Amino acid sequence: MYIILIMQTFSIAEARSQLPKIIHAVETGEVTQLTRRGKPVAVLLSLKEYQALIHQGQGGLNQALLAFQALRQDENNDISDEEINSWRDKSSPREGAWD
Repeated sequence: MYIILIMQTFSIAEARSQLPKIIHAVETGEVTQLTRRGKPVAVLLSLKEYQALIHQGQGGLNQALLAFQALRQDENNDISDEEINSWRDKSSPREGAWD
């Protein structure tokens, strides 16, 4: 599981003038949110954190669901195996040539 705890926020205009400072903070593990007109539009994070997020997604649907449930930490909204199985397409695969 991957949880981001600290996030600083800058408008895009502020980020332009403080980019070296922001990049240094991101390299040391801080996560920065960029806003436009007060609304979040982007997140800056270190390459290490980005790679961890990318690799986290390689575990398939079950791992993604477990991570999602852990983030929510809401025991009353567990997703059952039956519900997960109902999401899967049980039809036959499409016919096609493997040329």
